[in-house]
Amino acid sequence: MRRRIRFLTYNVHSCFGTDRKLDPARIAAVISECRPDIIALQEVDVGRARSGGIDQAHMIAAHLQMEAQFHPALHLKDEKYGDAVLTALPMRLVKAGALPSIGESRGALWVEVDLADINLQIVVTHLGLRGSDRVRQATTLLGPGWLGGIDHREAPVVLAGDLNATPRSAAYKLVARQLRDAQLQTDAKPRPTFPSRLPLLRIDHVFVGEEIDVARCEVHNTALARVASDHLPLVAELEIDLSKEQD
Repeated sequence: MRRRIRFLTYNVHSCFGTDRKLDPARIAAVISECRPDIIALQEVDVGRARSGGIDQAHMIAAHLQMEAQFHPALHLKDEKYGDAVLTALPMRLVKAGALPSIGESRGALWVEVDLADINLQIVVTHLGLRGSDRVRQATTLLGPGWLGGIDHREAPVVLAGDLNATPRSAAYKLVARQLRDAQLQTDAKPRPTFPSRLPLLRIDHVFVGEEIDVARCEVHNTALARVASDHLPLVAELEIDLSKEQD
């Protein structure tokens, strides 16, 4: 038996749009247009003065009638900023932690989503602006403490987020040696996601393990999406074989 999952990754820019308006409900509306089952978010504010002190991860999740797991890559007193996974499916936190960074602090969040007979492993991250940082961060994520410790034959894997890495970059090539770029698994031409008003760079990615098939993968480029954040969402339809037995 096969299960199709709609997976979305989205850098929400702290819910500040290209019109400079702060509007988490607008971000939730963009996500709703895509009808995803699982959502990976980056640049999420929780308790930050600049965004009204709200918990954006749980506010967006409430709009979508989902649950949220959040990890702060940056934590200053009560102010947090980082990555989140949202879904209405059964989900548990596996690991959340910092990644090696010389510049701005970066981290990653690993959750397990229960798909009946299979547990889908999802790691969401937002890599750094420096090329050397990104290589170290990607190496860490592919290593034994993270994705390198998973038996991909038994547990399907997704790595998603704003990697700040184009396909020509060293960090992208490092990840692509072990996982497959979802945008390259279909006949459609890969599309850029940033900046949202005039997309030029393909830096937001969904990578999957060999055991996941990609039915579709597209950048969600609507009028609302072009104003809600400085990135566009990337949506992938993933097909997962549920017949494999797990220990």
